[in-house]
Amino acid sequence: MKHLQIYLENIIKSIQTLNYDSIEKAIISLKNTRKKGGRLFLIGVGGSAGNASHAVNDFRKLCNIDAYTPVDNISEITAKTNDEGFEYIFDSYLKLSKINKNDTLMVFSVGGGNQKKNVSVNIIKAIKFAKSKKTQIICIVGKSDGYAYKNSDIKILINVEEKKLLTPISETFQVLLWHLFVSHPLLQINKTKW
Repeated sequence: MKHLQIYLENIIKSIQTLNYDSIEKAIISLKNTRKKGGRLFLIGVGGSAGNASHAVNDFRKLCNIDAYTPVDNISEITAKTNDEGFEYIFDSYLKLSKINKNDTLMVFSVGGGNQKKNVSVNIIKAIKFAKSKKTQIICIVGKSDGYAYKNSDIKILINVEEKKLLTPISETFQVLLWHLFVSHPLLQINKTKW
């Protein structure tokens, strides 16, 4: 019972500390991306990769946003990992896709990448490349000291009080927030089945 209480209390605290202004800015930015005919690229590793894949479906199906994630092509990702290295799986995809100023890059990550610790360098390289193309960058992360938070145009921080719950709660909030986005009246065009 203790874990259940701690976990759910942390979820509530994290909800209470969300920055509504950042969420509203993300929604408006996504609306503008669609209006300009731009594309939405979502990236993440581990559980965040699974979330990126699911989110692509929702943005496409419910919002008519032209959305993609490199993680949906396991053959391409593993070939690039084998031949060039895991750190290049995202930026090379964005280069080939000719990401540009009309597009948006959305980053799902717990830590957001750390060059010195050699963690999520693939996310760092993707952000650097997207910035070089003047692409709007939105991140949903659990740490404010990571590369994504420091280098995104719109940053949504998931404050988690109990640090041992940082990963599960951060990844839970990725799901919560993208579902908030795709059900928002400014973005949702097509109804859900239920």
